[in-house]
Amino acid sequence: MMKNTAYHLAIDIGASGGRHILGAIEDGKLTTKEIYRFENGAQMKGKHLCWDAAALVDHVLAGLRECGRMGIKPVSVGIDTWGVDFALLDRQGSLVGDIVAYRDSRTEGMDTILEKTMPYQTLYEITGIAKQPFNTVYQLMAVLKEHPEYRDTVDDFLILPEYLSYRLTGKKAHEETNLSTGALLDAKTRSWSMKTIRAAQLPEKWFQTPIVKAGTVLGSFLPEIQSDVGFDATVILPATHDTGSAFMAVPARDDKAVFLSSGTWSLLGTELMRPLTGLDSLKAGFTNEMGYGGTTRYLKNIMGMWMMQSVRREIGMHLTYDEIADLAASSDYDYYVDATDNRFLAPQSMRDELVRALGDQHVPAPQEDKDIFRVVLLSLAMCYRDSIRELGKMTGVMFTSVNIVGGGSKDVTLNRLTSKVTGLPVYAGPKEGTALGNLIAQMITSGEIPDLQTARRMIKESFQIKKYVEKNAEA
Repeated sequence: MMKNTAYHLAIDIGASGGRHILGAIEDGKLTTKEIYRFENGAQMKGKHLCWDAAALVDHVLAGLRECGRMGIKPVSVGIDTWGVDFALLDRQGSLVGDIVAYRDSRTEGMDTILEKTMPYQTLYEITGIAKQPFNTVYQLMAVLKEHPEYRDTVDDFLILPEYLSYRLTGKKAHEETNLSTGALLDAKTRSWSMKTIRAAQLPEKWFQTPIVKAGTVLGSFLPEIQSDVGFDATVILPATHDTGSAFMAVPARDDKAVFLSSGTWSLLGTELMRPLTGLDSLKAGFTNEMGYGGTTRYLKNIMGMWMMQSVRREIGMHLTYDEIADLAASSDYDYYVDATDNRFLAPQSMRDELVRALGDQHVPAPQEDKDIFRVVLLSLAMCYRDSIRELGKMTGVMFTSVNIVGGGSKDVTLNRLTSKVTGLPVYAGPKEGTALGNLIAQMITSGEIPDLQTARRMIKESFQIKKYVEKNAEA
């Protein structure tokens, strides 16, 4: 990397790992360099599945120290993570309890309790968020059911990337692209839905921290952070939800492109200028998350590569993902499951759950590991196909391509299956879509890039995008 270049740092944390990626504009093109990587994962702590909050903070700092060791002082830093999970804070800003993971079972039945005071259709009309057991509104209700004393001892909450940014700056703010995922905001006004908060019987004092847009400057490092890492930087809140950042990095060719962020989750959808919160949208299972620049990410949550990650842990850790993709391609097993079914959210054994789901359909059982691998990839591709059809009905758009970013964009077999079953060309890449979206939000805020349209053009010109057109697909 070149001297006298303005560097920005994206700290991109997912459910299975995180990385610090430096980005800059060099010779008119975007460049990236990974400087630090770490593993992540939820672990049982007592009776709950929790994230190791202290370890996450330590890793954030370790990556910053690596910048200092390299003699690179990024002018800005931005953190993105998954959505819905949060830290509870007391009046002194200290962490209360654990950060419980969204796959924990504590929210079971919370939707039924809320529906006694607010029908789900009303909740959807207000927030635009599809029902998921892990939505933040249900998690907060579950917290108070287990710890009623928190009504008095807890003063505030922050979604995970907001909490990590707070630990760097001492300043609190809610960023709308992540906060919106939890069914607490009004999708149209982009502000707190006090009607929802009251129906859920949540303490109103927890909802005083301001809500800001992606690209907002939060502040500089605290003095103790500067001393620790060896430099100061401006912390910018990018689209702190990883899908919000990933959608920013999709180098779509026109407004008829399907966006697909492919990682632990597959988030398939498009950008809209207004939310769709009617009954048809509710029944189709689409969600309205807030996007960069006042847009709406209209999408469907699909289990994604979590299914393959889980199968690999059980039966294929000796195999790389490329080898798994090749094995799946060699299988002629043509049965699949519904990849949106919550039975795959946190099963004891993903392989056994897949076999049971196939058995429920009374189809021949898979015989070899390669058949299980193909089930996962074919299930995802078929779910993409069905979701694209539904997306077209909801929006009135005849989509002409599928644009995939994120780690899943590297799976050649999945890309080919997706092109084949959808009948659409698939454009795959960049694989570091989430980190790129984080970086370009920082660069737009700093004035180095004028707008998102320019940034997407630069991504298209700076990174390799692979095209897949399978039989029966339209070029």
